[in-house]
Amino acid sequence: MSSAAQILQEGYVKYKGAPFKIPTLNRWVVVVGRQNLEDIKKATDDELSLVEAVNDTIKIDYLIGPAISSDPYHISLARIRLSRKLGLYYPDMKDEVHIAFEEILSLKDNAWKSVVAVATIREIVCRASNRVIVGLPLCRDPDWINLNARYAVDVALDANILNMFPKFLVPFVSKLLPNSAAGIKCAMKHLDPLIKERFRCMKEHGDEWSDKPNDFLQWLIDEKEECTTRQLSLRVLTLSFASIHSTTNTCTQALYNLAAHPQYVEPLREEVDAVIREHGWTKEAMVLMQKVDSFLAETLRLEGVLTTSVQRKALKDMTLSDGTFIPKGTHIYVPTYVFHRDSAIYENPGVFDPLRFFRLGDDGNESGRHQMVAMNRNYFPFGYGKHACPGRFLAADELKTMFAHILTSYDVKFEDRVSRPASIYWDSNVIADPNVRLMFRKRTHD
Repeated sequence: MSSAAQILQEGYVKYKGAPFKIPTLNRWVVVVGRQNLEDIKKATDDELSLVEAVNDTIKIDYLIGPAISSDPYHISLARIRLSRKLGLYYPDMKDEVHIAFEEILSLKDNAWKSVVAVATIREIVCRASNRVIVGLPLCRDPDWINLNARYAVDVALDANILNMFPKFLVPFVSKLLPNSAAGIKCAMKHLDPLIKERFRCMKEHGDEWSDKPNDFLQWLIDEKEECTTRQLSLRVLTLSFASIHSTTNTCTQALYNLAAHPQYVEPLREEVDAVIREHGWTKEAMVLMQKVDSFLAETLRLEGVLTTSVQRKALKDMTLSDGTFIPKGTHIYVPTYVFHRDSAIYENPGVFDPLRFFRLGDDGNESGRHQMVAMNRNYFPFGYGKHACPGRFLAADELKTMFAHILTSYDVKFEDRVSRPASIYWDSNVIADPNVRLMFRKRTHD
C-alpha cells in the first residue's frame, strides 16, 4: 500500500517504458507507457471509460448515487463555467481567501503563531471553494465546512470497505455503511432551505432577478436537469469531493516547499507585489504571476496528489498502437510519478527547482505549455485529453490566490524542523503529512 511509487519506478525501468501489470488494493491494473497517451486520448468513451473506472474504484453508484455516473452533466457544466467564465466569480473567491486567512489565523501584532498546516489550509480551501459552489453565507458555516472536510474521507473509507466484497454483495453492504449516507443527509439539511428559496425566486421573477446568485448550485438549477434537494445536493457534494482535498494537499505541499526553501520568498514576493500594484487582485493578475505558477507546477510535478493518473476501464477488447492487447474489463493507468521524474525529460528530476517551468516558458515560445494547468506528454498533474480535470482552472486560480496572499501578507516557517516532511504514500495517493505545524506571522518589511 505504501510502496506504489517504488513499484511504478521498478516496473518502468524493468520493462523500459512498455506496459506492465501491478496489483492495487482491489485489482490488478495495467500501467501503460508514454507512447500510449495518444491511444487513450483518441479512444471513445465506449472503448476506454473514465467514469466506469472511477465508479469501480469509488463505488459512486452505491455511495453517492447512480445519476452521477449515468448522467454526469455537472462535468460539462463545470468545464464551461469554471474555465470560460473565471472572471465572473474570481472577485468573490479572492475575497473569501483573504477574509478566511485573516479570521482563521487571527494573528496578533508581530507574534508568531503555530498551526497544523493541513487542517488550517483545508478550512480555508473549504471556504474559498464553497464561495463558488454554494455562496454566502453557507460557505462560512462551521458545520458545512466540517462536512466538506470529512465527506471525501468518508466516501473513500466506505469505498475501501465495499471493494473487499464480491460484486454481488456490494449493493447490500453499501446500505450498512453509515458515513457517506450521513454526509448526504447533512448536506440536504443545509441546502434544502437554500434550494427552495432559489426556486421561489425563479417562480416569482423568472430566470433572472436582481441579486441572483452566481455559484455552482445556481448553475445546476439553471440547467433544469434536476430539481429535488437530494439530486442537487449530490451534485454539490460530488464537486466538493473532487476539488477540496486535492487543492488542500497541493497548497500544503507548496507551503512545505516554501518553508524549506526560504531563499525563494523574495523573488516570488517581488513578482506578486509588482503584479498587484499594476493590476490589483484580479483574474488577469493571476495569469501574470509566472514565477508563482512555476513554483506550484514544480510542487505538482514532485508531490502531485496521485502516483498514477489518466485512469480508464476498457469496455471492450482493444489493441493499443504498440500492439499491446487490452482485454475488456481491464483498468489502465499512466505512471505520472515516473514520467514527472524522468531524467530524459527533466534535468536533475529529483531536485525541487521552483523556477524550472518559469525558465522553460521564458523564451516566449509556447509558454502556455509550461503552466501548471498545461497538458502534454511530459506533464499532466490534472489528467490528459478530453477528460482532464474540468475544474483545474478554478483550482489554479485558487492556489495562486492563496499562495500570493501568503507571500504578500505573512512570513512562514516550520515550527520544529528545517527540511520539508516526506509525503505519505497510500495506494495511489500522495498525501501531505497531516501532523506538521507551520508558524505564521504578519509580514515584516525590511
